[in-house]
Amino acid sequence: MLSTEPVLESIITCPHCGHSKHETMPTDACQWFYECTSCHVLLRPKAGDCCVFCSYGSVPCPPIQLEGKPGGSCCGHP
Repeated sequence: MLSTEPVLESIITCPHCGHSKHETMPTDACQWFYECTSCHVLLRPKAGDCCVFCSYGSVPCPPIQLEGKPGGSCCGHP
């Protein structure tokens, strides 16, 4: 049975330096950019992902969790 409440906490890991940080995901919008707090590289979603949490987070973003479509699109972002 799926939970009706999305998980809002995710650990985002920078693919450039490997630094991980615990972050709270927004519930009202996709996050298309994230600056690594260690190496300061600006992360963008991978092709086919809607946001940086779907690409680099330990948990997909809340809209994807609720829709149940990993690798899908939310917030109108292709």
